Amino acid sequence: MKLGLALEWAGAKIAVPVTRVQLAERLGFDSVWSAEAYGSDAFTPLAFLAAHTRRIRLGTAVAQLAARTPAATAMAAQTLEGLAGRGRVVLGLGVSGPQIVEGWYGQPWGRPARRVRDTVAILRKIFARDTPVRHEGAEISLPYTGPGARGLGKPLRSILHTNPSLPIWLGTGSQAMVTLTAEIADGWLPFGFAPGMLAHYRPWLDEGFRRAGGGKSLADLEIQAGCHVTVTDDVKAGLARQKPMTALYVGGMGHREVNFHKDMMARRGYPEAAARIQELFLAGRREEAIASVPDEYLDEGGLVGPLPRIRERFRRWLDSGATGLTIFCERDDVLELMADLAGARGESAARA
Repeated sequence: MKLGLALEWAGAKIAVPVTRVQLAERLGFDSVWSAEAYGSDAFTPLAFLAAHTRRIRLGTAVAQLAARTPAATAMAAQTLEGLAGRGRVVLGLGVSGPQIVEGWYGQPWGRPARRVRDTVAILRKIFARDTPVRHEGAEISLPYTGPGARGLGKPLRSILHTNPSLPIWLGTGSQAMVTLTAEIADGWLPFGFAPGMLAHYRPWLDEGFRRAGGGKSLADLEIQAGCHVTVTDDVKAGLARQKPMTALYVGGMGHREVNFHKDMMARRGYPEAAARIQELFLAGRREEAIASVPDEYLDEGGLVGPLPRIRERFRRWLDSGATGLTIFCERDDVLELMADLAGARGESAARA
């Protein structure tokens, strides 16, 4: 299994852990992943890391669609790959939620599936450089001809020559969006994935492959899940450290009626807990909301405990259907542990 390393992205200050990423690269980690919300952007930290690494893939998980036009997203990804080297960039995209899209970016929520489809189509045209870019989409068109247009828009071709097959991955979780991912994307950043969940998603993925045609199948889709790893002799305490953030996302990261984190917890088999956490969190009873996060929910999707327990439970990830696993951790020795469990060191030595 390929290993990825998650960067901290929600802090009050920027701190790019260069030495840790370099260690991950030496240990054979395949990728490092940035993210963004309403603070730091996803591309700049990766550009900084490109100057201090030589092989590890640089991925956004995710860059938010509303933050940039498709052309601006393409420019950022192409510039990053031009600096890092061909084949090192993975452009992971996601729609975020209406609170951020409308409240932070000042864009309409609209029909996100249409926006994703238009964006991916435009990106592929820009990367390919076959012709000047024209696109007539359900939500996005180039050249622009809508309200306020002068009618002078000219189809253009990217000046920059980079990878025409720069991979585009999508971070999705709902049925419509997972199906769309299988249809149009090169990889999937599954929302709330845990061992045993692929069977739930498989019909949605298969429908997307059918729509794509050309014999596309699960073998053509990289799947990069995420996992918190905590080495501790006190499993309950290790799980407890994850509860405040989980309660924040399930309870308050989104509107009462539109909260994808709450929906994901329900999809994982905990609808009553999800509803209770949201009810308590929105009522200002945060400590109770935190206490209501089920240990089992966190344990299913994480690796927490002493080394023998982590080693045993990692086997579930190997059989999960994910092709890659992004590690969230606070200690360098955890990277060494995971590299050993995944056999990454041996692959790194073979490449060298």
